Amino acid sequence: MNLRRRRPAIWALVIAATTATLVTTTSAPGAATTGQAGPASAPRTTTTANGSFVFRTANGILPTWESADVHITGVSPGSVISNFTNTFAEVTLPIVAVNGSANFAGGGFRFTNVDTGDFVNCATPVIDTKAKVVDCVTQGGINRRIFVIKSIATKSNIYGAYTRTTIYRGMTLRVANTLMADFLNDALDVNIFSPYVTFATGELTVNTKR
Repeated sequence: MNLRRRRPAIWALVIAATTATLVTTTSAPGAATTGQAGPASAPRTTTTANGSFVFRTANGILPTWESADVHITGVSPGSVISNFTNTFAEVTLPIVAVNGSANFAGGGFRFTNVDTGDFVNCATPVIDTKAKVVDCVTQGGINRRIFVIKSIATKSNIYGAYTRTTIYRGMTLRVANTLMADFLNDALDVNIFSPYVTFATGELTVNTKR
């Protein structure tokens, strides 16, 4: 994986939450029996959307972070709240655009080691329900596929006269792999992140025009 691959121009749309569209084309399959090119595939466009991506830390995760002086905070318009006893934190990010299975969120969240001042940003995340990953823009504008969605319990669609609402429930989130765990641990000067532990469960709601 090339960790220094930068996000293409689509980030201008996500960060600014504009109504511009980006067209992504796919190759048309050839006709296997005649050797002729098949019909052109319909281009897929990035369109505005709304909704939210919400995840809550699993049992024991927030106390583990707190014991290592690592705090999680929201980056507006994203937000983070915790319960009175600090046993869990809930992150809420607004959905601003969608392209196929990729759902683009505004704002983000940040891990900060409050003792050393070290931090890791997860800005304008992309939640891809087909690839089952969560990409983040980190320091220096570098895109990293930091998290994976290990499973999605249910998916449902609700149709209105002009809209469609898609809801994904029971999403289990983990650090993507040992490389990403090492990145987080090194950047924050801790040893608390692991790809083998579910750190949060989440729900994604996406509203689009039909």
